[in-house]
Amino acid sequence: MSPDLDIDLDRSSPVPLYFQVAEQISDAIKRGELPPGSRLDNEIQLAARLGLSRPTIRQAIQYLVDKGLLVRKRGVGTQVVHGQVKRTVELTSLYDDLRRAGQNPATRVLTLAPTLADEQIATTLGVPPGTDVLHLRRLRYATGQPLAILHNWLPQGLTTLTPQNLESRGLYELLRSAGVRLRVANQRIGARAATAAEARLLGERRGAPLLTMLRTTYDDQGRAVEHGSHVYRASHYALEVTLVER
Repeated sequence: MSPDLDIDLDRSSPVPLYFQVAEQISDAIKRGELPPGSRLDNEIQLAARLGLSRPTIRQAIQYLVDKGLLVRKRGVGTQVVHGQVKRTVELTSLYDDLRRAGQNPATRVLTLAPTLADEQIATTLGVPPGTDVLHLRRLRYATGQPLAILHNWLPQGLTTLTPQNLESRGLYELLRSAGVRLRVANQRIGARAATAAEARLLGERRGAPLLTMLRTTYDDQGRAVEHGSHVYRASHYALEVTLVER
């Protein structure tokens, strides 16, 4: 841990000691005293320095890992990560939002292949069931940490998509550069527990909370040009909405 970071414990307080430690580390991260990438002392060193037991320190660190402020890396130790990604609800792609926020987005393309539209996808995209549509499945990273699993279905022929251009640019940017005029989208936000496969990809435990997003995007002619079904790590991601009195 940074040598000039002080942890001041009140042992007479009813507030648990692990929580006092966690909150003070969290405050130091928010103030920038522990910038992203900083490494904490190991549990033995922290326990000795603060005069606490290892289980108490372990509980404090796990609390911050669950909040998405720390990450444990084998062979490296415990490091500070960027805080929760906050995204406004606009007709933008996650890639573009992360890039604007300085979160260094990266993409791993898991699936890029034609598939036959089932009844639900066909209805959403306005094509007959059994029509060939393009299915994308991507793993999106922010500052080196897995953030979201993105599924998208598109009508064939809108633009040429390759793993290479999907890894370097956002989907909406690629569509716009092909002349597709995105105009409006319907979106639904929800939450559920991570499946075992999702947990492995996202570095979470099975059953961890995930935010879900269903979005269908239409062009200026009213045609559905993209349908997305995405999941996000709730510990790393939030949506912000501005409410205006009418």
